[in-house]
Amino acid sequence: MQVSKPALEMRIFQILLTCCLVSSVSGQTHSKPQKESLPDVFLITIDTLRADHVHCYGYDLIQTPTLDGLAKDGIRFAEAFTPSPITNSSHISILTGLLPSTHGVTDFAVPISPEHPTLAELLKERGYSTAAFIGAVILDSNTLAPGLDRGFDYYDNFPQHPRTHARWGRVERRASDVVQRAETWLTAHNSGPHFVWLHMYDPHDPYEPPPPYSEIYRDRLYDGEIAYADSALANFVAYLKRHARYDNSIVVVVGDHGEGLGDHNENTHGLFLYDSTLHVPLLIKLPQQIGAGKVVTSQVRTTDIFPTVLNLLNAPLPDRLDGESLKPYFGDSRKTDLPAFAETDYPLRFGWSPLRAVRTEGFKFIEAPRPELYDLVRDPKELENRYDPSSAPVKQFSAVLDGRYAKAPATPSSKANVDQPTIDASNTSRDALPDPKDKIEEQNLLHTAMMAADDNRPSEAIAALQKVLLLDPNSATALRQIGEMELKAEAYAEAASHLHRALQVRPNDAAAAFYEGEALEKLGDTAGARAALEASLKLSPEQFPARLLLGQIYLTLKDLNAAEDQLEAALLLDPGSLKAKLSLAQTLILERDLERAVQELEELSSTNSDDAEVFDLLGEAYSGLGKRELAAKSQARAAALRLKK
Repeated sequence: MQVSKPALEMRIFQILLTCCLVSSVSGQTHSKPQKESLPDVFLITIDTLRADHVHCYGYDLIQTPTLDGLAKDGIRFAEAFTPSPITNSSHISILTGLLPSTHGVTDFAVPISPEHPTLAELLKERGYSTAAFIGAVILDSNTLAPGLDRGFDYYDNFPQHPRTHARWGRVERRASDVVQRAETWLTAHNSGPHFVWLHMYDPHDPYEPPPPYSEIYRDRLYDGEIAYADSALANFVAYLKRHARYDNSIVVVVGDHGEGLGDHNENTHGLFLYDSTLHVPLLIKLPQQIGAGKVVTSQVRTTDIFPTVLNLLNAPLPDRLDGESLKPYFGDSRKTDLPAFAETDYPLRFGWSPLRAVRTEGFKFIEAPRPELYDLVRDPKELENRYDPSSAPVKQFSAVLDGRYAKAPATPSSKANVDQPTIDASNTSRDALPDPKDKIEEQNLLHTAMMAADDNRPSEAIAALQKVLLLDPNSATALRQIGEMELKAEAYAEAASHLHRALQVRPNDAAAAFYEGEALEKLGDTAGARAALEASLKLSPEQFPARLLLGQIYLTLKDLNAAEDQLEAALLLDPGSLKAKLSLAQTLILERDLERAVQELEELSSTNSDDAEVFDLLGEAYSGLGKRELAAKSQARAAALRLKK
């Protein structure tokens, strides 16, 4: 029987792929294969990267030679989609193969459940050295991304107390810095295999590319950021080649989500589920450049990366996955599209409806208070809403979404995030909340205000927030943000007023209640401050600053038992707090529990020997016990310390 040339080439391709990726890897019956038998795996995520702003995806107004080179050396997926337009959620989906509604991280500062294994954990179990290098504090595992460091031998977090007020080094790192950190680690950990994740945040706003990209792309700074990130990636690829790591490695490059850039009036991302923020580049370079130059036009998802890497390494897959291996697509361009689900709970932060979507069979259906259906073949920019509740496609897609989310496990509530409460969507009808489409102007202004405040431009931030209040006088987000800035500026009466109004709109805002308590305490309204702080702690009991301030207010009000309870609770949350220890010692003195006060203060005097207040209180406690000589020595020590200052 004669075999056709295309069929023969396909068969040869499959044999080569199997030889290069599987024959050197132990079978699934061996849990820990030999380290030297496995290829390195490098995951590069480029934040906020639209597919249609990359040269190899057909965008001629930019030069991205490194991404183009990886596309030539690897497999380019022309139609790859993220399930989330939010950085934390989208990255966790990449690293777990799960949709946000499955892994539960639908907002910032929500921890990943231990029941969901990450790619780093599974590769570490197979003998990999693992490291992660992040470009923004938004993925810091100590703050906004708890649990994301699981499985990594080294996770390059940001310093907890940065020495700079500048953006760089405080909340963001340039891509070249990320690359340098990764190269330094790789050089120091030379023996393989390695799983290394590099996160380049540069295309995220504000768009501030360094020279020469700031000049070359001065009228398109977003493109300038992409071109700069591409140049930093070039340095990393060159490093891998110099150290003979490139040829035998798996390199995955993917955008976590895109950017609105004004499409559908969305300036940035997070609120909507249009392709401008969901369509991302995905490139996979295989060992020995197998499949080099291939383009897969079938629809795939970023949730497919996790099972693909494990499948390439012949590793077993977890029982629960929302993605599937793309390995079959490497040798067959005619595979069918994979249905792409998308979701965003980000609107809930502002009291607006969450959105769900499914993209399949040339259509996209978006579930919203005003639902949307787009024929993507005729209308790729999603400009003509063809929704008809009686149409067969709408009924079909509604049933698909209902089936998907009926099976989804319960997810952790985002309202666990004290700083940004949300509405519990499970107890609130989606139709009862405003449609994000009606709120996009407010969202753009709120984002402008957030960036201005972060860059220490309070007047610009307040101006933007006042515009929000003209559009919606009951915007709890705008009211609280203005109140916070007024509190920082010591305009306590104005701050208390705005924060009180914010709480009237959103009574479950623990942080707003705390800030109101701060403002009222500064105004001398101790009773009002006490009520606000008690309300805040009912909503979120594990707030150290609120416990401390409430304890100090009880102390002022001479409610000593309550003060002691709050201060002891504060010390359980932060055992090293000097302020809490001094306030507790002061409470014990007033309660005439002098022996205990002396014990606490003597211990403090040895660890805080340059603090005058410690010796003031110690002298007072000694005096109460009649130990006049010790009291005099302590008081003299306090006076001497004050003279030094």
